[in-house]
Amino acid sequence: MSVGVDDDLWSAVGDPTRRRMLDLLLADGGGTATTLSEQLPVTRQAVAKHLGVLGRVGLVHGTPAGRERRYEVDEAQLARAVAQLSAVGATWDARLRRIKRIAEAIQRDQQS
Repeated sequence: MSVGVDDDLWSAVGDPTRRRMLDLLLADGGGTATTLSEQLPVTRQAVAKHLGVLGRVGLVHGTPAGRERRYEVDEAQLARAVAQLSAVGATWDARLRRIKRIAEAIQRDQQS
């Protein structure tokens, strides 16, 4: 069973600060680097860099808002990420069930 996984996407969401940023953007319906930095333990410049990473993989889109950009989560891309995670989880669940069956068969054979 092969699952297509976008490594760049998962590298982007692999960072806990970026995941928290996505949570905040979803909860607030969007935000700027300044508003996000007020809610995170990182500088505005660090937030801007994280937003750049999220933007490159298509998870957020920024639109001009005065002197800043307002970022919103691309829900279609987020849904794609969730679908990939679900597929990877299902693949590993199947693998683990197979390992369990093999281990149980070995144990039965040893008890015989």
